[in-house]
Amino acid sequence: MSNGWIGVDLDGTLARYDGWKGTTHIGEPIAPMVERVKRWLAEGREVRIFTARVDGGEVAISMGDQNGVAHRDVPRVIQAIQDWCAVHLGQTLPVTNVKDYGMIELWDDRAVQVIANTGIPVGVSTRGLS
Repeated sequence: MSNGWIGVDLDGTLARYDGWKGTTHIGEPIAPMVERVKRWLAEGREVRIFTARVDGGEVAISMGDQNGVAHRDVPRVIQAIQDWCAVHLGQTLPVTNVKDYGMIELWDDRAVQVIANTGIPVGVSTRGLS
């Protein structure tokens, strides 16, 4: 029986992000996060790369990106991410952009944690929050 999986965002969390450079360009590894993921894997935890890069181009196209069609080559994008993982993590990981009830944690540079059933953010000043 699975103990669930940990989602790790790619751009800005696991790999350095210095602006968009194409669907298959992935930045240099962020050492502390890479080491954390390697430790989880050594402990037998399930880790998945959680990234909007594999949304099939819907977000890029909706934002007016004329090159959004390039995002539609999801297998090519997944392969680039898995190749990056093989080099920097020592193994490939599943890649997704879909949450499910098996996800127990999400590590992301854009996420704000909220106390369950309250709507109250954790560790964030509530000034200016609607």
